[in-house]
Amino acid sequence: MIVIGEKINGTLPMVKTAIQNRDRERLLDLAKQQAGAGASYIDVNVGTGIGSREDEIQAMEWAVETIQSEVEVPLSIDSADPAVLESGLKSRNGRPSLINSAKAEQESLDEVVPLASTYNAPLVALTMDEEGIPKTVQDRLRAGEKIAAACQKYGVPIEEVFFDLLVMPISTDVKHGLITLSAVTEVKKAFPGSKTVLGISNISYGLPERGRLNSAFLYMAVCAGLDAAIIDPLDEEIAAAVKTAEVLVGRDRHCRKYMRAFRK
Repeated sequence: MIVIGEKINGTLPMVKTAIQNRDRERLLDLAKQQAGAGASYIDVNVGTGIGSREDEIQAMEWAVETIQSEVEVPLSIDSADPAVLESGLKSRNGRPSLINSAKAEQESLDEVVPLASTYNAPLVALTMDEEGIPKTVQDRLRAGEKIAAACQKYGVPIEEVFFDLLVMPISTDVKHGLITLSAVTEVKKAFPGSKTVLGISNISYGLPERGRLNSAFLYMAVCAGLDAAIIDPLDEEIAAAVKTAEVLVGRDRHCRKYMRAFRK
């Protein structure tokens, strides 16, 4: 399972303050903790909702340069703005990165997808378009088809695409979980070789005992074909669920990763 650590996000109060104050030690601490917990990528989103595009570009450059000065784990460069994405990718100086994210809107397809080719980086692709998050599995697949066509146009291999099937809270509609799980399975059929990714904790928003729901959803998603999860790797419950899910679906040969994790 590919784990994308979600803790460096400018919408979180502690991170927002660290970005605004250019608190190097706080940022490095968050990155090192996630790296130590086994994150495959560390997501870096510096959007605080305050300031201009240029402010966000400068913040992204500072964050990337700060983290990579002491942390070797690849970074997931996360922004809705193509200019901010490119500033982060340039700052990586050729080091492994993940682009988060493109979507099935023409501007995004024309500006973000080419970055994956230029910087030789895998791409997270949200299966949504100008009208927002599709309500049905088929509409999410249609969004995926637009993204796949753009990737073919710009020379991005389908094996480098992480389709995000978009988790919506079941507190707003109890069918949201099943729709997303079905979409994971169907996109794996529709685009052989592609990968899938979900932001797991969205499923439980607004409900009590969120950890239980998140873990149960992760098990089901892995069974449906999930390849990557955006999670808090420091959360012992969800981190344990990752190891357990992998062994249950046969991805952990001889159960070695499972046994090694729980010996600790």
